[in-house]
Amino acid sequence: MRVIVIRHHDIDEPGFIADALTARGAELAVHLVPGDGVPGGGIPGNGMPGGGVPGSGPLPPLDGATHIVVLGAAWSVYDEAAVGTWIHHELAWLREADRLAIPVLGICFGAQALSAAHGGQVTPAARAEIGWTAVQTLAPDIVEPGPWLEFHNDQCLPPPGARILARNDLCVQAFALRANLAVQFHPEVDGPQLKRWLDDSGGSAAAQQAGQDPARFLADTIAAEPAAAARADRLVAAFLRLAPEALSRTAQLRPARIRASRQPQSIPLDAASADAQKTALKASRSRLFVAPEGARP
Repeated sequence: MRVIVIRHHDIDEPGFIADALTARGAELAVHLVPGDGVPGGGIPGNGMPGGGVPGSGPLPPLDGATHIVVLGAAWSVYDEAAVGTWIHHELAWLREADRLAIPVLGICFGAQALSAAHGGQVTPAARAEIGWTAVQTLAPDIVEPGPWLEFHNDQCLPPPGARILARNDLCVQAFALRANLAVQFHPEVDGPQLKRWLDDSGGSAAAQQAGQDPARFLADTIAAEPAAAARADRLVAAFLRLAPEALSRTAQLRPARIRASRQPQSIPLDAASADAQKTALKASRSRLFVAPEGARP
């Protein structure tokens, strides 16, 4: 198993996710995108931690990759001023991985990139969500209730055809699309990782503005490490199950779709499916999302 890990800041590590993958024999290739090797540093004015300056670091080739993990970032996917020089390349790269049936685990910004890449949206959430949070799971065999560590300002509006796996009163917390798994929370984070965020420009201030005492937040995270590592391990196990299950479902559906395409249709099959997806997505959004009242993805 060869896993490509994309991180967007040099202070970020795959943490518990890496531990779970390597325990299963995975070989990890970690890349800093954009600008492999670009040193970290705060991003003035965004109020969130995490260094990294947009540069020209190339995305790695997909040849030989069996899985991909995309970590978080201090930027917003939709912020053209911050990410416009490179995010379109990353989204196209994710679409190509999907075409090749390479499963992607997207974490926070990574989840939002998956949403944007496949026809969903990313918008500001009604408030920043920072701290340990339980979620309402619709698929406990994939995403447990938690608690999970959150550190974000934005939310995903999942793509058509996505299966919503978890949510809370703020936003969708997890969804699956074919072999891709997107989670808004941070299953990878341990105490040292959180400390790097809090020590970085804007990190502690963002936590305080969200109602967290940074010292207490860090102490709670260190105390939670054994349980958090075990949850991350089970999440990775579920992620690895998704790919063969998704491919099996696709193989089962393909003959039925071929037969249906041979029958006269008053409406083209693809158009009908698209309309149904749009209707279902609109209905799910009306139930799941709160209107904005007016941190780190």
